[in-house]
Amino acid sequence: MRSIPKLNLNEFPYITHDKLRYGDTDKQGHVNNAVFTTFYETGRVEIVYEPKHHILNENCSFVIAHIEMNFIAEIHWPGKLEIGTGITKIGNSSVTFLQSLYQDGKLVSTSESVLVQVNNDTKKSEALSEDSKNRLEKYMMNR
Repeated sequence: MRSIPKLNLNEFPYITHDKLRYGDTDKQGHVNNAVFTTFYETGRVEIVYEPKHHILNENCSFVIAHIEMNFIAEIHWPGKLEIGTGITKIGNSSVTFLQSLYQDGKLVSTSESVLVQVNNDTKKSEALSEDSKNRLEKYMMNR
């Protein structure tokens, strides 16, 4: 397992938030670890499904090909999370994301994930357009 960097929230090119829901909690009284994937999805989706700037080719979707998470601290309800999201690699048909979750300014989790653009009919990967790659560039880490 590779080490995912522990960054400060302000090091990410894109920051959003998500509200914690009572239903996210488990018997231990904290947010269930399985819910972390939904929080990370929020950060990715706000980038790749931006309404004004279509990233996807026509008749395509993004599928998650890989996700890795490190759980650093518990998340407690009620409250909200800040989600830091950046891109570390733009491939032919894939995008690699680096993300972190923060509650009350404290780092609680890190993640790396890969989305692949897939044609809805053939179910095969399809190259990102040059325009899409250019739009994604603004979210690159270490600019």
